[in-house]
Amino acid sequence: MVIGSFSQLRRAKVLVLGDFMLDTYTTGRVERVSPEAPVPILHVQQTEDLPGGAGNVVLNLQTLGADVIAVGRVGDDKEGLRLRQLLEEEGTDVTGIFTQKGVSTPLKNRLIAGGQQLIRVDQECISPLSSDVEEKVVAFIEAHKGAFEVIAISDYAKGFLSDTLLRQVIGLAKEWGVPTIVDPKGNDFTKYRGATLVKPNYKEAVAASKLSPDAPLDAIGKALLEEADSEMIMITRSEEGISLFERDAKRFDFPVKSREVKDVTGAGDTVLAMTTMTLASGLSLSEGLELSNIAAGIAIERLGCVPVSLSELAERVLETNVSNKIFDGDHLFALEQALVDKELTILGINTEEGVSSALFSQIQKLAKQKEGERLMIYLIDSDPDPDFLSILSSLHEVDFIVIQSHSLASLTEKIAPKRVYTLGADGLLAKAEPQILLHGL
Repeated sequence: MVIGSFSQLRRAKVLVLGDFMLDTYTTGRVERVSPEAPVPILHVQQTEDLPGGAGNVVLNLQTLGADVIAVGRVGDDKEGLRLRQLLEEEGTDVTGIFTQKGVSTPLKNRLIAGGQQLIRVDQECISPLSSDVEEKVVAFIEAHKGAFEVIAISDYAKGFLSDTLLRQVIGLAKEWGVPTIVDPKGNDFTKYRGATLVKPNYKEAVAASKLSPDAPLDAIGKALLEEADSEMIMITRSEEGISLFERDAKRFDFPVKSREVKDVTGAGDTVLAMTTMTLASGLSLSEGLELSNIAAGIAIERLGCVPVSLSELAERVLETNVSNKIFDGDHLFALEQALVDKELTILGINTEEGVSSALFSQIQKLAKQKEGERLMIYLIDSDPDPDFLSILSSLHEVDFIVIQSHSLASLTEKIAPKRVYTLGADGLLAKAEPQILLHGL
């Protein structure tokens, strides 16, 4: 079950190797068309810089709770300085990001109006990796042996990931028993030979397989397993979801779980980060990919590259896997994460007192008044009436229902509810101390 997989996620140590870029989002409004040409005039209201490419993978991993070692290169330019600054502000160690003279740090500027991307302006010059920077990168990785559990390789074909660098890094990883996950680029996957997992999108997969776009997906997956000599191939297929191919001919399909597709920008980075967390936590890919799919579904609902947090993932996992809002000990880690930065009110009730208009009235009083507020019903009796539970679950004002549980005591210490109430025999609310409520009245 996906909640069980989520509960097994742990703080991972990850090395991210790849093409670091600077993403700029220029947001404004369009009110008229230019008299000079039939193009819209964008009145700029805001400009925001964010780490892109492998930098976005780093941010996604850190948001999911990973400790990250970033390894890459930038140019000796203001974009490179800005990229380093942004990563440092997020707590990233940038000592593994080397400067190569004569190289331009890739810049992507997205112009946005009304929640829609109008155009993207790219400034880049594809430059091969210099031998001295390559030597520094390999030496840096060797010096950090034992400091990471997984290597995530983010290839945007900007020239940094040379064939020799990839061969050396994947070779070291195999020697050390460290899994490698590659987000590839181009139609030659032989340069990734020996990687644990390669995750192309469907278009990349078809091109690299050298097969027709009409070829069966199974044939494409098999061809890529041979070409990349990898243990697994994971093909992301937009609205079709994700398909995983393993060497023993097993195939797993995961349908997409998204409410609305706004922007696919950065979704691949989100999947790479979530899949990396899965491997580092010792989960099988068939277990963890459902989490990756849920994370990607959240990512494409938002504009631009916005990392998906563990809290957001937990909320979506709970929404899709706990239809009756009732939680037990198996759900508590996910529940704890879902309540991060939320204002929680707990109402303790005894189902033996039955359904009353006073109960419904008090629940409505406590229901969230603003975004970020949540209401949890804590059932003081350990064997609640099933019909009563069903009625509580049907109330939209109620977010969570927890049956008396000793483990809730530790949960309450972590989530620190803002208010705790009990419902008296007279139907009126009474403030309660959490520890009193937890052990019953």
